[in-house]
Amino acid sequence: MDVRCSSVFTDSKWVTPCFDCLKTLCEEEKPLLKGEVEDVDDSVPPQCCSARYNLAILMFFGFAVVYGLRVNLSVAMVVMVNGTQVQPILNSSGGHECPVPSHGSDNSSQTGDQPDGIPQYSWDSQTQGLLLGAFFFGYLVTQIPGGYLAGHFGGTIFLGVGVLGTAALTLLTPLAAKLGPYWLFSLRALEGFGEGFTFPAMMAMWACWSPPLERSRLITLSGAGANFGAFVALPLTGFICHSLGWPAVFYICGGAGCLWAVFWFTLVTDQPGTHPRISKREREYIINSIGKEGGAHGWSVPLLPMFLSVPLWATIVSQMCSNWSYYTLLTSLPTYMDTILHFDLHQNAFLSALPYLGAWGVSLVSGVVADRLLEKNLMSVTAVRKLFTFTGLLLPAVFLVAVGYSGCSRVWAVTFLTLSTTVGGTSAAGVFINQIDIAPRYAGVLLGITNTFGTIPGVLAPIVTGYLTNDQTMAGWRSVFFLAAGISAGGALVFTLFGSGEVQKWAQAEEDQIQTESHTERDPLIT
Repeated sequence: MDVRCSSVFTDSKWVTPCFDCLKTLCEEEKPLLKGEVEDVDDSVPPQCCSARYNLAILMFFGFAVVYGLRVNLSVAMVVMVNGTQVQPILNSSGGHECPVPSHGSDNSSQTGDQPDGIPQYSWDSQTQGLLLGAFFFGYLVTQIPGGYLAGHFGGTIFLGVGVLGTAALTLLTPLAAKLGPYWLFSLRALEGFGEGFTFPAMMAMWACWSPPLERSRLITLSGAGANFGAFVALPLTGFICHSLGWPAVFYICGGAGCLWAVFWFTLVTDQPGTHPRISKREREYIINSIGKEGGAHGWSVPLLPMFLSVPLWATIVSQMCSNWSYYTLLTSLPTYMDTILHFDLHQNAFLSALPYLGAWGVSLVSGVVADRLLEKNLMSVTAVRKLFTFTGLLLPAVFLVAVGYSGCSRVWAVTFLTLSTTVGGTSAAGVFINQIDIAPRYAGVLLGITNTFGTIPGVLAPIVTGYLTNDQTMAGWRSVFFLAAGISAGGALVFTLFGSGEVQKWAQAEEDQIQTESHTERDPLIT
């Protein structure tokens, strides 16, 4: 056995994994699995109430808030628009293409009711699409700078300020809407500008905080706040709009974000070594298990090797494809529920939220299952990421096609939409955490890059949906679902062919590259 391995196994404070040791044993770098050493469970500190899981829970609620801030306009738009000016669905004979339920009147009149003094606006379908997509124009700008700066300075300040800034700007939404659609467009773009820092900062922090064998569950737990936030915000927005008027939605959601920021800045630090309330056992476990691949990356990054990296481009393309269908439903599903299926405001809000409840639960389970597969040494990191990505992109595409053929059946349409987003949650343990697999040191930067490309569908999807559904016909919405399904299936194919879960050579520390190369020269049988 290599001498470095011997020192690790004989030390009384054995920790897992030992990256330096493994690099000399095989060219493919992966963490030690729990079953490979006796009494390894004694070396892993408890998960309950630990600093790393407390961080994940705080991130969970932070992303729940920012996704609530992101989607509240989707439901509020239904009542912000004057239904007497924007006509409901009409077919060529002047009637509804899908029949209005006999127990209720046309939903446009129901959703348009607001308390006295609440303004409504005459925005056509294309204007609504632009306003729903405005957020992503700003979101595009700060992804890469946010990841780079968070990777160098630490992610706490960037994640916290991103949420706080977005929440503060949300408080101004009613004023911006009153001033006109251009003002509201600008405000939403600024909100996206602030929120663009959040996900890259999260990944930069997990590069310092997540032990490799807990990586999937920690990152999926924190990121699952996005689906949970959408699930809570959509029905809550409908209830607030009906009870207090749509402006109250933005005051309440904005205030929740400001309150969260107080807890964040009080309780969180960039690295376990500087956390005032972490136990010594947990601190040593995290630092030693991550090894030299974690931590800040300095001012320079290997831009050219990144640009030429096939696994990175596989991640970029797959995330773009997945996000097209996700953002299509996130921004436009309430409109489909209103104009095609004629659900009233309360039904609309709840049923639009239902898919995200399923995605939240599935994403949490997928993170645990992915880690178990790695702990039991049943599959490689690459195989695990490909399995969860393929499942999370191809199956949703199948169900979106089914939505297109469901016609006016409310039951089947809601069922297929819910299943599509629910099974899409499995990709949370696949392509959406792949950056930290291939380059832990540059995880924040890579997430900024992949999220920048992944945000392009957030800009384009609502606009394309607005044009395809301009006449609000079933054929137009069928085109929306078929387009999203085809793009998602293409992403599954790309990642299956070209994705990887192994640390890339350009992402390794310089001394690690030298050790790996020298060992390969000494033992040419290793392949």
